[in-house]
Amino acid sequence: MTGAVLHGSGAASARLVLARGGEDEPPVTIPRAPAREAAERELSRPAYHENDPSLLQRALNRFWEWVDDLFTAASGATPGGGLGLLVIVIAVLALVAALWWRLGTPHRAPASAPVLFDDRPRTAAEHRASAEAHAAQGHWNQAVQERMRAIVRSLEERALLDPRPGRTADEAAAEASRTLPTHATELRAAAQSFDAITYGARTATEPTYTRLTTLDNELTRTKPTLSSATQGASR
Repeated sequence: MTGAVLHGSGAASARLVLARGGEDEPPVTIPRAPAREAAERELSRPAYHENDPSLLQRALNRFWEWVDDLFTAASGATPGGGLGLLVIVIAVLALVAALWWRLGTPHRAPASAPVLFDDRPRTAAEHRASAEAHAAQGHWNQAVQERMRAIVRSLEERALLDPRPGRTADEAAAEASRTLPTHATELRAAAQSFDAITYGARTATEPTYTRLTTLDNELTRTKPTLSSATQGASR
């Protein structure tokens, strides 16, 4: 009975030794660097990354995390917390919209004063006809431009202004104001409207065109005021 027990115990021990590859053999160990490289190679297989978010999705996630952190920090420093921050944001947006509506589209000032006429000379009647054609189609920018050119060309035709290439609207208004002082304010306003529309990215309206048309009609009926020097030269 005892021999049988010993025999069974010896067989179990033999199987344990065989399973371990022999009790005298050292355990199998792998250096750290090759083990890490092997693990990286294994984890780099596509099967492990089928459900990973795309590069764009990861970038968006980082962006929204940054926005959330920013608003969280701002709401913590703002009286009233998140509600107070929302009120401030709405107030700032309203202020920007009001400034945009009041000042118009930001624009870069021209490097030099704009020229009133192009290279092809036309008569005052031609400029007026072009202005009326644009006004009939609701093209108020072009209508205002042509009406201002008609005003200046008419003054040149009446010898109230010397024909001069390269003259600007401001220069024409300043020179015409000397012989037409009662219309000096309207002439300066007309020149400013011309510059703002042509070079300032402003949009003209029908009232602007109506003011220039009224000025044009009044100037054709107004007699110039000659200075003493001019009167003496004309005798």
